[in-house]
Amino acid sequence: MKVTLKDKVVVVTGAGGGIGSAICEGVAKEGARIALCGGNNLEKLNASADIIREYGVDPYVLPGDLANMDFLTTCIDKIAQHFGRIDILINNAGIAHNAPFEETKMEDFDRIMNINVKVPFVLCQKVLPYLRESNHATIINIASVVAHKGYVNQAIYTASKHALHGFTKSLANEVYAENIRVHTVCPGGVFTDMVKVTRPDLTGEDMIMPEEIADIVLFLLTRRGNAVIDDICVRRAAKNPFDV
Repeated sequence: MKVTLKDKVVVVTGAGGGIGSAICEGVAKEGARIALCGGNNLEKLNASADIIREYGVDPYVLPGDLANMDFLTTCIDKIAQHFGRIDILINNAGIAHNAPFEETKMEDFDRIMNINVKVPFVLCQKVLPYLRESNHATIINIASVVAHKGYVNQAIYTASKHALHGFTKSLANEVYAENIRVHTVCPGGVFTDMVKVTRPDLTGEDMIMPEEIADIVLFLLTRRGNAVIDDICVRRAAKNPFDV
């Protein structure tokens, strides 16, 4: 049975990117209240905020560096104070890295693992006390098909998404009895700006579009049954280079 998102408070990281912006638009259509958390690219954040406002929703824009622990450890409390509660956390922020394994530097390792693993880990910890007060408590972590696979020149990115997927599965089972749902969405190749940088050889043909991932997220948020416990893999055409 479909449930409403009207007036539910949704926190989205990476809201200025392709998938993040599409998710924001999707939940705005459903009448949710939205916080855009993190990101220093104000132009992209404001563009997402403008889209949200088209649906009569006034977003809370909280720009900042998620890699900064002072910002990271306080942003959830600030959002809860602004709205009075938090119902849903969507950890969408992520960065990629494309380099041969032997040429990978430790500073790159730390940077990728920090954003892709530490940030969602900390935000999940910080949000749980608020979710326990909600009747719609949900966490969705956006991972990647590389949470299940491994591709050439993507050792760090793959390691980070395996880690994100792993802790999500554990957390999902840990809080399930408290009626808190925790999911990972593991998309195949989504045609976003990050993919264009990581794989400049791709044209977008037969790839997944951000709006399709937003539809999966909305399905999880509006149909809180027992069919999905922890993760969903999203794949498309067999010729999709991320789905082989």
